Amino acid sequence: MAQLLLELFSEEIPARLQQRAADDLKRLVVEGLGAHGLTCGAAQAFATPRRLSLVIEDVPEASPAISEERKGPRVGAPDKAIQGFLKAAGLDSIEAAEIVSDEKKGDYYLAKIDKPGRSAVDLISEVVPAVAGRFPWPKSMRWGSGDFQWIRPLQSVLCLLDGKVVGFEIAGIAAGDTTRGHRFHGGNAFAVSDFADYGKKLKQKKVLLPTSERAAMIAEDARALATDAGLELVEDDALLNENAGLCEWPVVLMGTFDEEFLEVPAECLMTSMKTHQKCFSLRDVETSKLANRFVLVSNLIAKDGGSAIIAGNEKVMRARLSDAKFFWEQDKKHPLEDMRLELKAITFHEKLGTQWDRTERIAEFADQIAGAADAEPELARRAAQLCKADLVSGMVGEFPELQGLMGRYYAEAEHIDSKIASAIEEHYKPKGAGDSVPSAPVSVAVALADKLDTLVGFWAIDEKPTGSGDPYQLRRAALGVIRIVLENDLRLGLFKRLRDHAMLMGEQIAGSESDAVLKALYDLPPELRETELFEMQVENQLFKSAFGSGWTEKFARSVQIADDLLDFFADRLKVYLRDQGQRYDLIDAVFALPGQDDLALIVKRVEALSTFLETDDGANLLAGVKRANNILAIEEKKDKASYSGEPKGPLLVEPAERELAAAIAKVKFDTQAAINVENFEGAMRALAELRAPVDHFFDKVIVNAEDAALRENRLKLLSEIRAATLTVADFSRIAG
Repeated sequence: MAQLLLELFSEEIPARLQQRAADDLKRLVVEGLGAHGLTCGAAQAFATPRRLSLVIEDVPEASPAISEERKGPRVGAPDKAIQGFLKAAGLDSIEAAEIVSDEKKGDYYLAKIDKPGRSAVDLISEVVPAVAGRFPWPKSMRWGSGDFQWIRPLQSVLCLLDGKVVGFEIAGIAAGDTTRGHRFHGGNAFAVSDFADYGKKLKQKKVLLPTSERAAMIAEDARALATDAGLELVEDDALLNENAGLCEWPVVLMGTFDEEFLEVPAECLMTSMKTHQKCFSLRDVETSKLANRFVLVSNLIAKDGGSAIIAGNEKVMRARLSDAKFFWEQDKKHPLEDMRLELKAITFHEKLGTQWDRTERIAEFADQIAGAADAEPELARRAAQLCKADLVSGMVGEFPELQGLMGRYYAEAEHIDSKIASAIEEHYKPKGAGDSVPSAPVSVAVALADKLDTLVGFWAIDEKPTGSGDPYQLRRAALGVIRIVLENDLRLGLFKRLRDHAMLMGEQIAGSESDAVLKALYDLPPELRETELFEMQVENQLFKSAFGSGWTEKFARSVQIADDLLDFFADRLKVYLRDQGQRYDLIDAVFALPGQDDLALIVKRVEALSTFLETDDGANLLAGVKRANNILAIEEKKDKASYSGEPKGPLLVEPAERELAAAIAKVKFDTQAAINVENFEGAMRALAELRAPVDHFFDKVIVNAEDAALRENRLKLLSEIRAATLTVADFSRIAG
């Protein structure tokens, strides 16, 4: 078995593309060789700013010979079928095929094809140029007069199999056994014999091949410099890896900037240093405040110890931080309310209006759900109105990743209520799986309103996620709602809120002036909102007043949007709970019950149900309920009738029947009473009381009695078992 060593040497490859390119090179070459039957051993790929490298161990001398049989058409088949068979089998004439007899199908042609193995050298010289010619760079370029494309001009190709050059060309460049070291410290080209020799000589020529080694070198040296200065490095893995992709031999240095810049919020300075200069920030160990120092990474070992490099970086850094200081000072001259008005000129989506329209909707929604989050409605409304204002600021225009945070700083500079300021920053949370969720009530209300408005809006214009894409990150928005609700243990019924917001949004999209009327609806006293009278007013009177003619169709559309979104939340909740170790079928079983739109209560019910089903009582009751459901399904289909309804007491002739009927009545009452006070564990304990009567019933009673009246009554009793458990979950949807 031999070792394959491949290097494609070029001008600088952008750092963000290096790891993906190394992975693609390994995958495509291994797959290409494997497609020809050349199965190899372990493969490793590497990337530096100027090279992609690949080493594959245990490469066979040749691919194995293949012998296969190809079945052809029957003897006497049309000439067109025979010619197609000959072409596919690679035969010159039909005489080269055998005739095989089959009792059922008759005589047919059979081709026996022997394919000799091919040498590894031949396959490599064929596969590698093909891979290079179709390499999946996001962007590529041509140079000279050729058609070959690469991320940057290709300069040399190294390819060795068992220490010997594999002969082929890429873009007119012949493969050889030489490479080059560091651009400034590597000297002339040099030859290598294998991977060990390659790595050793590259290191001598000031090239660290593994990205992980370059990153570790940067981190270690940066921490040491920080410690020597009595400071602490602000760790940043993304910046660390980016710098590792910019240098083949990193040299870590420390620079200084004027203390006057520390008047600017630290995040602005840190973002500027990271984005524009790829520099690390430092902070005071005791106070954790930003220090007026930075760490830079050079790809050059300077004779003066780096003094000129530091001076040059300090000069550029001053210009960059001056820009940040200018943005900060200019932005503070404009109140957030003025910035908010500028949102009228910024389109959020062509079908969903401007960013100002969006904040008005979010404000309405935040006001409505403030009570569920225990937030002051007026603060939630105001925070929502201002939550996108910083999008027009100079600082966010330069650094979009600071949106929200800068809004908080501008609010604090205006001495706006701290709850509003925090909500402006936190309403984007959680931004990802590792991010925290807001917990302050006003922040929670605005964060929920923002995400729910986004979901309703894109559902209203039929821009839903598909299996192949989610350009508006609606799955993330739904997961954000789920996490905020669950981690804050909120009681938030979603259906009516989604429905009413969809109605409002539909009118806003159409340009109607219904906002004020709908707001008046929500200005009713909170205690009235919970009454049937309020619901009647919503659905029959005030909606009609607010939305005029055609309100019925608009209302039906809003109900459909709310229903669809609840299904979407159910799917996202399954994903979330599955990651937490919960069973997806239990979520289905709970969501199948009517009116399940309170995410926190759904999860509590699922958790209690999961615990219950792990007990003997739960497992046996599940089996009994499924047995009852199966019998009912069979008999109802056969009789073309439904056996729902109360069984008749006088027809409960067996003791086991009477025992079960009494147990069902008690369980129905006890489970509902427990659920009404959110005591789901108590509901499960009550449900467990059904286990013994159900088992006894099936042991002692024949359901399909000869007496038709008894049979009907017993089938109704089975239906009551199903009805009793439906208080908790739809057991028919539970696996097992």
